[in-house]
Amino acid sequence: MSELDRLGQWLATQGLALAPDARLERLGGGIANRNEGVMLTSGVAVLRRPPPGVLAAGASDMAREAKVLAALASVFPLVPRLIAFCDDESVLGTRFQLLERRDGVAIAGSLPPESGDGLALVETTLQAMAALHGLDPVAVGLADLGKPDGFFARQLKGWTARAQAVWPDGLPGDVAALISALGAQVPAEAGAPVLLHMDLKPDNLLVEPATLQARAMIDWDMATRGPRAFDLAVLLSYWIEPGDPDDVKSLQAVPSLTLGWPGRRAVAARYQAISGHDVGDLAWPLALARLRLAVAWMQLYRKWQRGEMDGSRYQGFETLARAIIAQALAAYRKGDL
Repeated sequence: MSELDRLGQWLATQGLALAPDARLERLGGGIANRNEGVMLTSGVAVLRRPPPGVLAAGASDMAREAKVLAALASVFPLVPRLIAFCDDESVLGTRFQLLERRDGVAIAGSLPPESGDGLALVETTLQAMAALHGLDPVAVGLADLGKPDGFFARQLKGWTARAQAVWPDGLPGDVAALISALGAQVPAEAGAPVLLHMDLKPDNLLVEPATLQARAMIDWDMATRGPRAFDLAVLLSYWIEPGDPDDVKSLQAVPSLTLGWPGRRAVAARYQAISGHDVGDLAWPLALARLRLAVAWMQLYRKWQRGEMDGSRYQGFETLARAIIAQALAAYRKGDL
């Protein structure tokens, strides 16, 4: 029985059905989770599931994402509607979701020609982040999401374990040095915990290509509660500036090298102005976010090595991961962003 047939059988148990001419259409943009368009009799949807192969602990958590989407649907307009969630791995080999499909483009390293200088995208991203952080986790039914107490220490411990998993023969010296430096000065979390997206960069927003206004916020599988500084630090970890080392410029996750775009400090200041919250010194959270980014890229590289991921794009991820670590360590030692 084909995958589409198995999906159709399961949908029938949920009171849903595939359209007669339904097929799975791979949606581009993502580098890990799989997103495919599929037509139901009720309209177009997105089938979302983890990447193939072995997953790191806690990665690509479809159950977590479904919980967050269901809770935020009525209070956060950027959230796509959850149509159905399946926790029975026998259907498609893994847990999966069906989501409302929203129009819009996901912008990574380069801007659409019609968007001009694209500076509105910076404002759109920061406005969306501040709006998310402004929600009350208790009021929206997510008071039990994650464990915000000791957030930074737990994140460092978790990403240290993942680093050890992707470098099983021993941590490279600069990775070990960064982890040791971070462990020596874990900061306290300032302010009440907020809802965190945990990967909120422009390509996890679907925007109208000309105006760059947000139509949807996607990829919620890592959402949790914690200090707002970390969501901002994650965005800044992708934010490459013209003066950064050349070997990190291939990251191209954000069009931040566009002429006239603000640097990391200006982005942080603008978030604070929009949200009305001082996030404090970002040097430690940003170093942790860069460690996280480098390890995530190494996880994808190892999956590619094992033949679990297709495409030449992953071939350079080890080199890029080591470059990100070097940048993180150098910036943190200087107390810089």
